[in-house]
Amino acid sequence: MDTIDYVALDLCPSYSVSITPQTHDVTSMLTTRKTFFGAMGCAVAIIFSVFGAAYGTAKSSGAIFHSGVLRPDRLMQNIICPIMAQILSIYGLVVAVIISGRLNKRGLALHNGFLFLAAGLSVGMCGLAAGFAIGVIGDSGVRASTQQPRLYVGMILILIFAEVLGLYGTIIGIMLVSNAVNDCQFGP
Repeated sequence: MDTIDYVALDLCPSYSVSITPQTHDVTSMLTTRKTFFGAMGCAVAIIFSVFGAAYGTAKSSGAIFHSGVLRPDRLMQNIICPIMAQILSIYGLVVAVIISGRLNKRGLALHNGFLFLAAGLSVGMCGLAAGFAIGVIGDSGVRASTQQPRLYVGMILILIFAEVLGLYGTIIGIMLVSNAVNDCQFGP
């Protein structure tokens, strides 16, 4: 016969269901899941932002080397594109470190794991989109500013607009992580 026992785990009331002849512990399953979702948030924050940074670096670096053949004196001036792309990976790293520091806190509820996953997706996907934008802008902008140096300032402004997309995701990610509470609170 099925029995339901009340078990308090990590300051959150939850239920454990005992079924004969096997024993299934729902609380340990939920504990594993909250850590899993938090770890996935940590992983996607760094993975997607690094993918965006890698694409932005590769795409803009190809244009830098191509323009370096035509105008070697502008090579160091155009190196700003890959530098701005690499900042995206720093955004992902910051949020991943914040999430991983909060994963082992005692009393972490399941919804906090979902908040960590949402934070990781926020910074990761915004970093990926910003990396694609920086790569395309850097490729076209470096080639154009090599032929017409007056376009350089416009290229830098557009690169800043693309970089801010990653910053928006980072701000939202940090806000989501900071909203995670250390215990379950029931009621209004």
